[in-house]
Amino acid sequence: MRTPSLIAGTVSAIALLIAAHAPAFAETIKFGVTAGPHAQIAEALVPVAKAKGLDVQVVEFSDGALIDPATNDGDLDANGFQHTPYLERQNKDRGLNLVSVAGKTVLLPMAGYSKKFKSLADLPDGAQVSIPNDPSNGGRALKLLEAGGVIKLTPGVTFQATELDIIENPKNIKIIPMETAQLPRSLEDVDFSVITSHFALSAGLNPKKDGLLIEDQLSEYFCLIAVADKNKDAPWVKTLVEAYKSPEVKAAIEKTFEGNVIAGW
Repeated sequence: MRTPSLIAGTVSAIALLIAAHAPAFAETIKFGVTAGPHAQIAEALVPVAKAKGLDVQVVEFSDGALIDPATNDGDLDANGFQHTPYLERQNKDRGLNLVSVAGKTVLLPMAGYSKKFKSLADLPDGAQVSIPNDPSNGGRALKLLEAGGVIKLTPGVTFQATELDIIENPKNIKIIPMETAQLPRSLEDVDFSVITSHFALSAGLNPKKDGLLIEDQLSEYFCLIAVADKNKDAPWVKTLVEAYKSPEVKAAIEKTFEGNVIAGW
């Protein structure tokens, strides 16, 4: 008959053997995204992260303006929905302390659409053009209009461009800033609208097929993963980034969005 000490030793040895071959206990984090493309990408991320020992709980927001404050306050651990100019503006205007930890993730190209005209050349004198009213995407839209030859801006101006930076406007277009989510609906009333792909895709617009003017791969507008500065060196951050920028997630992006969302890795 085996002695208790022998049985205990055998059980301990088996437990150690199982532990050595079992995946590590999954740490859980909350990952904030806007509904739509970013949420779809996050869902592709979940199983990849899970296999690496990280349980990612995706939290969708209809209002992206709430995501950075929630991350800063600890209600979220990380987020993935914004580009660098937007994050910089949020940190400055709201006194947040968030940092990017993944470099470039995805680009959702901004494009210009019209339901009334088939080309930029057809825009009439005095055309009404709607653009986002938030500073970072508003400047981005103006830069895109400049790239399309519609306007000319002050030399050297960046995404911080405003209407005051328009120095040439040969068609006397009228800029109409409005809430980004309302831009697809504005196509019924305006002549042309510059819309971020997040809202364009959600409205059934295809940037590659429907856009009369589309942004190229400008690195400053690639999205990122943001965390509170105090968490930037946490072990789970490295796992999250590795999972996000994995071959599996890239393949899912290419299959789902057919080139309308571009993986930056």
